Amino acid sequence: MVKRSILNLNNSVIFIVDDSLVNLEIAKESLPKTYEVFALSSAKRMFKLLAKKKPDLILLDIQMPEMDGFEAINILKNSPEDKDIPVIFFSSLYDEETIQTGLALGAVEFVTKPVLPKLLQKTVELHLSAKFHRQQLENQTRILEQNRLKLKEFEDNFQQLVEKQTQQVLDQHDTVLSTVSKLIDYRLDSSVGKEKRSHKGLSIMIQALRDKNLYQEQVSNWDLDLMLQSASLHDVGKLALSGELLAKPGKLTNDEYEEIKRHPKLGVQLLNQVEARTFEHALLKYAKVFAETHQEKWDGTGYPAGLSGEAIPLPGRLMAINDVYQALTAHRPYKNALSHEEAVKVIIAGKGTHFDPVLVSVFSEVADQFQTLEAINT
Repeated sequence: MVKRSILNLNNSVIFIVDDSLVNLEIAKESLPKTYEVFALSSAKRMFKLLAKKKPDLILLDIQMPEMDGFEAINILKNSPEDKDIPVIFFSSLYDEETIQTGLALGAVEFVTKPVLPKLLQKTVELHLSAKFHRQQLENQTRILEQNRLKLKEFEDNFQQLVEKQTQQVLDQHDTVLSTVSKLIDYRLDSSVGKEKRSHKGLSIMIQALRDKNLYQEQVSNWDLDLMLQSASLHDVGKLALSGELLAKPGKLTNDEYEEIKRHPKLGVQLLNQVEARTFEHALLKYAKVFAETHQEKWDGTGYPAGLSGEAIPLPGRLMAINDVYQALTAHRPYKNALSHEEAVKVIIAGKGTHFDPVLVSVFSEVADQFQTLEAINT
């Protein structure tokens, strides 16, 4: 069994940068006393302290005199020493142009003002956790590469050592993706265990395709471990949307629905940024397909591209059924959960319109297995 590192966020160093003393005080008081928090009234003060101390995360205002948040993050991300520090913007600005600019410059999250203390605390905690596990993954990847070079001298132990190191990297993948998935679920107010239920639901469908030799050529070319791991990132684009919008209890307006419809493209943008800074391209390749195509519909009425039929990649068609089932059977602030039987009827009714008719036929045969997913709570 691989020994995992113990996650301890105590003594994490946080920089809060805002020209408002009131906002600095509110943000500082929102964070645990176990963090080492530095409240800084300007970006210039931040860079002066950066020369002496490196933070684990920076909370950065956008609208500031002398140097605004966009200028500051641009300098940070172009510094070899500071480019990997996660930056969370917290600002009263929350329009599309501001969000796109911030993400393009390298921000990992937006928190709107006035700051909600519990939301800020949880957001900081989850991004610190993601940073911790990302560092662990990078360390394991470096160790793996070093050992691969040494294995040329030790051919007899080659297979054993590679398998061991590969398992460590896969375990780190699981940990990083689980952290990101929990962040997504937290923003979407999702139920406990959603990630594992979704993972299991896809596994059921893919196994049924293999048993029936359906879409055999495509399925045989998949790396199923990486594919199933990456599926948890299909809604990652919703991290760039307002938490209030995602949790709205009533019916969405047309404008709000159009905003929601942006999340597949935003997800691909976020994953492209991650891909540019990692070696894990294979996993992200699958993740981008899920993110971009899980809202497309068989009859071409879906979004964002209005793809139809088999022009929609098979992973996206599979996720469409699985995601709708999970959504229908989950309680949300704006709706009650449907029963398993009701959810199955909805999916079958979408055969040939919303969903691939072949996949709906497969789903109807294995639907009883989906009912067991309700027991997965952790």
